[in-house]
Amino acid sequence: MKNPQSKKETLKGLEPKKLALLRILQIMQQYSDHDHPLKQEDIAQYLENEYGIVIERKAISRNISLLKEAGFEIESCRAGSYLDERDFTDAELRILIDGVLSSKYITASYSKALIDKLCALSSRYFRSHVRHIHSVGDWDKSENPALFYNIEIVDEAIEQKKQIRFDYNQYGADKKLHRTTTHRVSPYQLILHNQRYYLMCKSERWKNMGFYRMDRITNMAITEQKLTPVSSVEGYKKGINYKELATALPYMYTDKPVRVDFIAAAQIVDQIIDWFGKDIRVQPLDENQLKVTVKASPMAMEHWALQYAGYVTVTAPADLVNNIKARLRAAAEQYDT
Repeated sequence: MKNPQSKKETLKGLEPKKLALLRILQIMQQYSDHDHPLKQEDIAQYLENEYGIVIERKAISRNISLLKEAGFEIESCRAGSYLDERDFTDAELRILIDGVLSSKYITASYSKALIDKLCALSSRYFRSHVRHIHSVGDWDKSENPALFYNIEIVDEAIEQKKQIRFDYNQYGADKKLHRTTTHRVSPYQLILHNQRYYLMCKSERWKNMGFYRMDRITNMAITEQKLTPVSSVEGYKKGINYKELATALPYMYTDKPVRVDFIAAAQIVDQIIDWFGKDIRVQPLDENQLKVTVKASPMAMEHWALQYAGYVTVTAPADLVNNIKARLRAAAEQYDT
């Protein structure tokens, strides 16, 4: 058996000259930017080495002119030519890469693959400026490789107006996912919340709206049953209010939002607005305290109030106040033993 040939040996002489225009564009995209212009001899060398295309410098100049006429932002200077404008700026790519890195629902391997694709949208020199991509394995990431496949299934099921079936999992003491229950649901929407992807759907068993973390779902499949219209779910007769989802359900609990009053330290007003938005009522009591009224899920609000226990005192409704008191007493007792 012959030894595998190098890319150069494999490609050289195989591509016709009529592909030169496309290859010159690809070379400009990969090897040029404002700080790295290419001379015509540089382009000729890349054409020959990588694609086996040999053309004269005049032909390269004509092709560059054609690319400019086609609308590509190619600038020329004394040092050569370079692609000046791309679909994404380097700053935009960095934002997208940081979003992938911080997304806990994407596995480390998928994160690396996505980042490689994003880096390819700029020149080869961009990667050297994004050194933190090499630490992708150090981030806290999902271990469920089915996430992207499941997203495609959900999109298809919504399009076909069909129910889906899946296994829901949770971590055990061995730090591995284990199946807990199988669900059949009517899917309505995928929601990104608190750096997690959630499937918003009606449970066909419990007849209520539920929010399931996509990174906890395995063995998803589309069924033959028709999707239950969202307007038939209690509390959603007028459809889905996405603004309310973002503010009234900070932890994606499914109970009905109610009016909640609380006293808060003025120093955490930024956090309050981050969690509940600006459609809240804020009344200054003095320079240090505020009275705040929000519409929120009682279960989520209980969790939130405990998180900010040093700065927040819930005053209404009474049953929520009692639940928080009981949780605080129980927590205190744990530390007294």
